[in-house]
Amino acid sequence: MIFDFYFVDVLNLPQIFLTAQRYGCMKKTGLVFIIGFVSLILFVSWQQYVLSSPPLSILPDSPASESVPAVVPPHIEIKEIINEYDSLITAEIKASGTVGAAVAVVYRNEVVYIKCFGVKKSGTKDSIDQHTIFRLASVSKPISGVLAGMLADEQIINFEDKVVDYLPGLRLKNTEITEEITIRNLLTHTTGLSAHAYDDLVEQKVPISQIMNKLYLANTPAMPGQVYAYQNVMFSLLDTIVACKTGKSYCEVLKEKVFIPFGMNDASTGFKAFRMNENKALPHSGATTIKLNDRYYTTTAAAGINASISDMSSFLIALLGNPNPAVNENVEEMIFTPYIQTELSRGYFSQWEKVDAKAYGIGWRIVDYKGRRVAYHGGFVRGYRAELAVCRDEQIGIVYLSNSPGTISARSIPEFLNRFFAFKDQQKITLVPGQADNAVN
Repeated sequence: MIFDFYFVDVLNLPQIFLTAQRYGCMKKTGLVFIIGFVSLILFVSWQQYVLSSPPLSILPDSPASESVPAVVPPHIEIKEIINEYDSLITAEIKASGTVGAAVAVVYRNEVVYIKCFGVKKSGTKDSIDQHTIFRLASVSKPISGVLAGMLADEQIINFEDKVVDYLPGLRLKNTEITEEITIRNLLTHTTGLSAHAYDDLVEQKVPISQIMNKLYLANTPAMPGQVYAYQNVMFSLLDTIVACKTGKSYCEVLKEKVFIPFGMNDASTGFKAFRMNENKALPHSGATTIKLNDRYYTTTAAAGINASISDMSSFLIALLGNPNPAVNENVEEMIFTPYIQTELSRGYFSQWEKVDAKAYGIGWRIVDYKGRRVAYHGGFVRGYRAELAVCRDEQIGIVYLSNSPGTISARSIPEFLNRFFAFKDQQKITLVPGQADNAVN
């Protein structure tokens, strides 16, 4: 560095002066000239050093439960909202005794907030970081929905294709229903089966192939497309369909088309990949560490994805960022268009303010909230909780991951959206007349 070079010479100045005087070559005017010249060098060197040095990051004091300070770009227009949310979420996570968590917000193609809290295992100092993986549970469904949209856009699959065309062995109690179920029905929970059909067998880790052989015993109270009834087993038949159409496993296709191009470098599928990763968050019940379990990993498309907060930030950028050849407008239109209204109990959105409409698209819940359409999904499996939301109209997305489920998980997204939407509404109200005229013109 320039500064380092001149700094060494300046340290030797006393010796230089002594040597000059000894040989009688240091006149008064020469001494003044040298001192002035050296001062100029010092000033220029100092300026070069300052300009070439990285900017200092001024961060709030970190509570004991916080492992990685928040990253907030200083220029963003919503900085005050981010700082307010940071104070709130930090205080609530600490007060709730949450063992570990990570939160990220993406706005206009940029990660504007990312913060990690706590530890991977209670009683240790092994901090959560941006690459610590969590189980996503049912937040796997939105990722699978995006993959399905991409495959449909590439005409590898068609949402109106009949499932029996790919799985001729599929047999339900009602033959007509069996023959009418489409891929769209699988991914929108409108197959006609009762809600959570055979989740008990999934809990027992029975392979999907064996569960399929029992589907003919399941109740089918409605025709396909008529009624919303949440499923894990039927949703995960996407796994087999993708394998049939591509000749590759679902996990391979997911990696090739989503994980790698989106930059989700920590993401994986399955229990083995999770267990073998040293940088994983262990599950907890309250503050107690509980044993790792492989429940729901047999339903890869529905609940079998593992990811870090860094991965999920990249996923949100792929949806909200600059035009991405893989996630084009056609793909987004397919997956985010409401298909079926969902009659969810008030308890499901108990931490949200009034939700005006609730529907389901391709792997995403679609809700009308504070005058905006929000795509959302939550996920829970013993010891883990994940929350994900996107509002394309406002170019905002937020994700929350935790290894210690609690009420703060359910509040993590609405607490942010409430503040963000209020800020946006206030922006519209406070437009001065000249700005309003320019906006119209």
